[in-house]
Amino acid sequence: MFRATLLYLSRNRTLQRQATGLPLARRLSRRFVAGETLPEALAAAEALNRRGILVTLDHLGENVTNPEEARRATGEYIEILRQIAQRPGLAGTRCTISVKLTQLGLDTSDEFCLENTRAAVSEAARLGNWVEIDMEGSLYTERTLNLYHRLRLEFTNLRVCVQAYLYRTQGDLRPLIEVGASVRLCKGAYDEPPNLAFPKKAEVDANYRRLLALLLSEEARKAGAFAAIATHDERIINWALGTIAEQRIERQHFEFQMLYGIRRDWQEQLAAQGYTVRVYVPYGQEWYPYFMRRLAERPANFLFLLRQIVSA
Repeated sequence: MFRATLLYLSRNRTLQRQATGLPLARRLSRRFVAGETLPEALAAAEALNRRGILVTLDHLGENVTNPEEARRATGEYIEILRQIAQRPGLAGTRCTISVKLTQLGLDTSDEFCLENTRAAVSEAARLGNWVEIDMEGSLYTERTLNLYHRLRLEFTNLRVCVQAYLYRTQGDLRPLIEVGASVRLCKGAYDEPPNLAFPKKAEVDANYRRLLALLLSEEARKAGAFAAIATHDERIINWALGTIAEQRIERQHFEFQMLYGIRRDWQEQLAAQGYTVRVYVPYGQEWYPYFMRRLAERPANFLFLLRQIVSA
């Protein structure tokens, strides 16, 4: 009920307008959001890189229905890529980008979104960089994967995200492995009905381990697949480390991914042990839906917020 309430509030436009106008809310969001401008995001990325941690930048925004707004978002991502290329400490894949397809016009049409996404991926390829295609709610899963597979025929500098809480994901993962895809495996942060998603955390965790075992399998590695292990769950991380050690999986086949402001201790610890760690760094004025989903994911995030409010 707690999680469902916060996810419902994340979609409330009236509350979003009110929250984004409050200085306290904007300040509290900085725990999980690097700022509202690109220079702030780049500064956060450089700070992480200096600590040996890689970055994926995300210009926040979703469910864009105005074509001109989608084109502007595409232009913003192209500018991000060019700014990254101008900074020696970030160049290459030390700082990549992540895109939400509904921000690039998926709610307008698949072809329009494909055109915009292709422009960003093409520019990334020109600059020696990568684009991660984020996964949104289940309404978009099939269309997101279809668009990824179409772009994969033209480009290899792509990663796509899949969500362990959906029943369908094992079936989606197999064709990705076959083409040697780079795949970000996360649990999932949207409110999905029980006919589409595992309703219990223990079930999601068990499915995550099954899917990760597939991504790390010898078959997947031989096909060229890459596993981006996106979780803050200590038990799953320890399970992954045990599997990697037991199967003697070389480190070029995987990396750990975490979110900005969450489990910094694990980020530092894994990086210190020589594992590749990449942190997803969001920024932008459309921070409210993302911020609310982070609060819904873990009670610890919500408790942190309450402590900050009390001490303010």
